[in-house]
Amino acid sequence: MNISVDDPILSDDQAFQEFIRNNPGRGYLKVRATSANDAIPVAGVEVTVSKKIGNNNVVFFQGQTDNSGMINGIVLATPSKASSDLEAPSFTDYELRAVYEKENFDKVYKISLCCRASVIQYINIIPNVKEVENGN
Repeated sequence: MNISVDDPILSDDQAFQEFIRNNPGRGYLKVRATSANDAIPVAGVEVTVSKKIGNNNVVFFQGQTDNSGMINGIVLATPSKASSDLEAPSFTDYELRAVYEKENFDKVYKISLCCRASVIQYINIIPNVKEVENGN
């Protein structure tokens, strides 16, 4: 079951509350959808960022790429920043699903974010090629 992060059901969900306690930091995600080897931006790509928490698939973001093929400013929960430079940062994994119906494109990406990191997820839309019969 998909539940939005704003859903009141999650206020009583122990697994979600534990996730929030363990992920007080913030990471930043941008999405860039293009075609033709990064030459043409693709608008209207449906993007959903979610994570399985307990028995729920929690949706943290839903939106579409703009005319420049971008979505900016997706903020996601992450573990706290490492307390020293020698300590390896902790990551939180999310699932990003990109759907572009005009080209029957549907792909899932794994996103890993640590505190204060900015990540760009590139999506390469490959057009469907229709075969044309030769008159021979």
